[in-house]
Amino acid sequence: MAAGILRDGAGRILLAERTGDAAFAGLWEFPGGKVDDGETAESALARELNEELGITIIGCEHLLSLDHDYPDRVVRLHFYLVERWRNPVQAVAGQQLRWVVPDVLAENELLPADRPVMQALRHLWP
Repeated sequence: MAAGILRDGAGRILLAERTGDAAFAGLWEFPGGKVDDGETAESALARELNEELGITIIGCEHLLSLDHDYPDRVVRLHFYLVERWRNPVQAVAGQQLRWVVPDVLAENELLPADRPVMQALRHLWP
């Protein structure tokens, strides 16, 4: 899995709500998705952000990778900082989007796998 931590000019971070009958529907996450066979995490991130948000990233920086144990599987996640992109962010997939400041990330209902990223963001952007 590859996830993008989009940060706008005001220092806010983008969160997307999981919708429908997906696992953890109603929780918030950093946008992104699966890495297909033969695809790098960075190229998967670029593809997923284009499909979900209608943007083209102009570069990203790896923040951290971690394994998360869900009851039915272990997921390897790669988180990337994205501060520059083309096109306005839009909810192409119909999901709710929310821009938040890093200090309030802990107050949001984040996916369990995304929660450790909050600590890294606080150190990065105090």
